[in-house]
Amino acid sequence: MDIVRTPPKKTRRNLMIGGGVVALVAITAWTVSLDPASQSIERSAVLIDSVRKGDVVREVRGPGTLVPEHIRFITAQASARVERLASESGKRVGAGDLLLELSNPDLQIQTMQAEQQVRQAQIELLNLKTTLRGQVLTQQGVVATTRTQFVSATQEAMAADSLSKRNLLSVFEVRTRKAQAEEFTTRLRVEQERLKLLEQAIDSQIATQASQVVQLRAIADNQQARLRSLQVRAPDAGVLQDLTLQLGQWVPEGTTLAKVVQPGQLKAVLRIPESQAKDVIIGQKASIDTRNGFVAGHVSRKDPSAQGGSVTVDVVLDGALPNGAVPDLSVDGTIVIEKLNNVLYTGRPSFSAGSGLVSLFRVVDGGKAAERVPVELGRSSVNVIEIIRGLEIGDKIIVSDMSQYANVSRVRIK
Repeated sequence: MDIVRTPPKKTRRNLMIGGGVVALVAITAWTVSLDPASQSIERSAVLIDSVRKGDVVREVRGPGTLVPEHIRFITAQASARVERLASESGKRVGAGDLLLELSNPDLQIQTMQAEQQVRQAQIELLNLKTTLRGQVLTQQGVVATTRTQFVSATQEAMAADSLSKRNLLSVFEVRTRKAQAEEFTTRLRVEQERLKLLEQAIDSQIATQASQVVQLRAIADNQQARLRSLQVRAPDAGVLQDLTLQLGQWVPEGTTLAKVVQPGQLKAVLRIPESQAKDVIIGQKASIDTRNGFVAGHVSRKDPSAQGGSVTVDVVLDGALPNGAVPDLSVDGTIVIEKLNNVLYTGRPSFSAGSGLVSLFRVVDGGKAAERVPVELGRSSVNVIEIIRGLEIGDKIIVSDMSQYANVSRVRIK
């Protein structure tokens, strides 16, 4: 049998050729990996939108709930124990209707003590008036007696002076009578001033004691009000909500016992993203989606601060509520910010947080590729955003998330 042997030189040559082909393939693969165009993406995996020109209505949107426009919270005016439940959540109640009964024996004792303190202060005020009035009467008697003595001494001094002129009375006697008259003049003035000061002191002391009575009366009235509050009644007519207490439960003072709402008067409380809420102002028109219809409204209040990345905005409902619109219903709200006339715009990129310079992928080569271009974005709405520069009418851009291609300037679209 003939055996065919391959010449050694030819084998070595084939090996060299094969090695060259492998190296070429490796170099080509390495070169291709450096070409940004080698990065590809499925057309079905991206969202593409075109640049248009026209009018744009700027809107902001946020989730929220329907809440009663008028809510009256019922709080415990004193710490107490629940003794009886006279109503339940969901029932319609009238103003003054009994809702529940509470008890607090200590409060009853404190109220009795407060009333006793008022009565004691009133007695002390009456005794003080009697005592001071007696002192005034006594001093008035002293003034009257002193006045009589003053008049008598004055008359005697005048008579002595007349007799002295006719040499019927000595000079010494005249001087004595005049000195007595002057003494009673001074004494009368002193006693009158003492009476005046006493009357002024009486007014001050009575006013002080009367003020104490008033203060104690206010404390007692407050205790009486707290005692009456143990009979918890509806402050307004409406629907009772959140009455979840149990018999025997102890409720501290200030605890919310329940609330009364007007179910037919609802408003929407929306949570608008902080980045968009800066353009919301009072009076702007809004539309509330209740899942069973839309209700027109307007912004009535905006929180001055953000919480959890959103700002709370109240919307008063101007239209009729659709069926099924009840308190605590989840809704979506849209607020109209402004209308932009004849501007360039496109779909809002998923990663865009607002205006400024960004880079977007513009579709080129008849839709076979996309290249990164700088674009300045302007004012935005819920779904669209204004184009300031960088794109023209008819340009198509990728608006879906392209963050995984952050270091790529061009991609192929398959």
